[in-house]
Amino acid sequence: MSIITVSLAKLHMNVVGNADDELIQFYADAAETYLGNYIGKIIAELDPVPADLKLAVLRLVAFYYEHREAVSFGDAMRLAPYGVISIADAYRDRWFGEDAA
Repeated sequence: MSIITVSLAKLHMNVVGNADDELIQFYADAAETYLGNYIGKIIAELDPVPADLKLAVLRLVAFYYEHREAVSFGDAMRLAPYGVISIADAYRDRWFGEDAA
């Protein structure tokens, strides 16, 4: 279960209707997994989950939703936008096998 709801993601992205709910939930799960792997922690196990990490998940969901076509270029070629990574960096435990601190 994702730390954000589909309704919150839709609100963040200004999506109306329910046609893409399953897709948005999939992106939310994928975004949370990506960020958890990036920082080395399961985000849902953080208590409480920091608001900026929730924002990073929302931004990554929006990025996945916006760039879901097979053909892309420019900003869409990134794995994650800079705003997402800059938030996640504050929670990262290890950098390339070394402690982050």
